[in-house]
Amino acid sequence: MSYADPTDVGAPPPTSKDVLHIGRSSELKSKDAPKDTPKEASQEDADLRAEKPQPRPDTGKPNPDDPKKDPASDQTEAQGPKGIKGAFQKHPIAMIVCLGLIVAGFIAGIAWYLHARHYESTDDAFIDGRSVLVSPQITGNIISVNVTDNQIVRNGDLLATIDTRNYKAALDQAEGQIHQDEASTKNIDAQIAAQRAQIDQATQQVTEAQAALKFSTDENTRYQDLVQKGAGTVQRAQQASSDFTGKQAALDAATAAKVVAERQIDVLNAQKIGAAAQLDQAKAQKDRADADLQRTELRATVDGRVTKLTAAVGALAAPGQSIMVVVPTDIWVTANFKESQLRDMRVGQSVDISVDAFGRTFPGRVDSVQAGSGTAFSLLPAENATGNYVKVVQRVPVKITFDKRPEVELGPGMSVVPTVTVRP
Repeated sequence: MSYADPTDVGAPPPTSKDVLHIGRSSELKSKDAPKDTPKEASQEDADLRAEKPQPRPDTGKPNPDDPKKDPASDQTEAQGPKGIKGAFQKHPIAMIVCLGLIVAGFIAGIAWYLHARHYESTDDAFIDGRSVLVSPQITGNIISVNVTDNQIVRNGDLLATIDTRNYKAALDQAEGQIHQDEASTKNIDAQIAAQRAQIDQATQQVTEAQAALKFSTDENTRYQDLVQKGAGTVQRAQQASSDFTGKQAALDAATAAKVVAERQIDVLNAQKIGAAAQLDQAKAQKDRADADLQRTELRATVDGRVTKLTAAVGALAAPGQSIMVVVPTDIWVTANFKESQLRDMRVGQSVDISVDAFGRTFPGRVDSVQAGSGTAFSLLPAENATGNYVKVVQRVPVKITFDKRPEVELGPGMSVVPTVTVRP
């Protein structure tokens, strides 16, 4: 009798374990027994269909009194073999594809490592250059601005002009002072020449006084002898003695006048030195006035492009105030490599410089490596001797130059990615 037979009300309904046990027993019997004939197989199919819950004739829903089969047993029977073997049995093509992808990825990783170990690259790299701040050295109103933003200029090109009137007046004043000091110097030279003539005259007077003194000395001696011998008068002897004394005083006066004249030469020479110093000072003032006049014209000192232009006609320019910046065409790359990347890096190695702004690559060379990490020269360098220490990989700036000046416009701060060939 079938379990689904509603007439069998006396027997208790079998549980799911009983149903599973009956199903497994029937499978074992079917394996041990010989193959059933088609007639016997159809009879077993009918029995199995009778064991399944039958819907009610009036509603079409399963009969709640019929025994239910355990869902876990259905899943266990449906799963079959588990693991990779079961996956291969269910999806052999997908598993083969997955294994192929894994092997290809492993081979690609090995190939990438063997290739990448010949290169060192970093994205912490930028275009660098020594930008020139254009600022006036004098004070004045700007009367003309000869450039505009991003204009290309050459060394010596006129950028702006400051009012020149005050500085021209200062130059003229300095030139007038030079002429005055030159005249003073010439006047002193003339005085020295005249004084030398006076010295010569004083020398002649001294010579004349000496001759007169010699004659007076001889006269005095002769008359004094005559008086002693009684051959001459006392009056004449006294006159000779007085004349001798006068001639002696005249010689002393002439000698003193000569000394004074010679000392006056020293005074005039000192005045000449002072006049020469004043002349040099006037010339220095003229040079400064001339330099200030030249500084009214602001010119480019390098080839490059004008940026950050703030100069305007009529604005007051002050010393040290930047009115524009000239970015030079001589640029390079500053790449901050990790210190662990410098093991095989050497000066002269080739570099491929990829510029983010243009998506192009330019050839270059390693020019130099900075003697110290970036933090060592920062405003607040690290103090590793205090507190707890945490090791951090440092970055060292490396200067990379272009083999040829790029034909595109590059400026400081633009991002690049350099790739250094450390192993050829």
